[in-house]
Amino acid sequence: MSRIVDHLLGLHGLAVYLFVGLLVFAEDALFVGFVVPGETAAILGGVAASRHHASLTLVCATVVLAAILGDTVGYEIGARYGVRLLSVPVVRRRARAVDAARAQLARRGGIAVFLGRFVAFLRAVTPFLAGTAHMPYRRFLAYNAAGGLVWGVGSVLLGYLAGNSYAAVEKTFGRATALVAAAVVVIGLVVWSIRRRRRGVGRP
Repeated sequence: MSRIVDHLLGLHGLAVYLFVGLLVFAEDALFVGFVVPGETAAILGGVAASRHHASLTLVCATVVLAAILGDTVGYEIGARYGVRLLSVPVVRRRARAVDAARAQLARRGGIAVFLGRFVAFLRAVTPFLAGTAHMPYRRFLAYNAAGGLVWGVGSVLLGYLAGNSYAAVEKTFGRATALVAAAVVVIGLVVWSIRRRRRGVGRP
């Protein structure tokens, strides 16, 4: 892992975007998240930007796009080969965690897709499980894009602001962003519920 970190922080320009983008994409599309969390790559992309090795704006755009595309590929793989891939050793060894993720997806639907973006294991399996469950793609994409945007920009900015302190920050980032994401969802649901009731009262 330390070799990957050292290599990434030694890159400049286009190489930074390619390396970070591929790791974030592969985390969700190919289950690489079991080994190398895309969150680490996104934070390190922000660190690289803070060292003027890359553009902060382009790193953010790369991470967000790679996250959304990676989730989409993971969804398609789940929709087409989900049942067979659930028996793959790397997935079977985490059967309990996978079952818990499936239960969350069944209960919360799109919100589970959004929140899953902020937890390393769920980030790697939720798109796949959503495809396996045949969640409508438009619904999946809406929550996937929202989660990818919040998580991607937040991860990169955190790395940018942390600079050389990224190692300590990265350890606590997952929990903090999960709590923030949960708060955003709750507030959004409350606002939506209030507006819906007001529209209902205004009708004849």
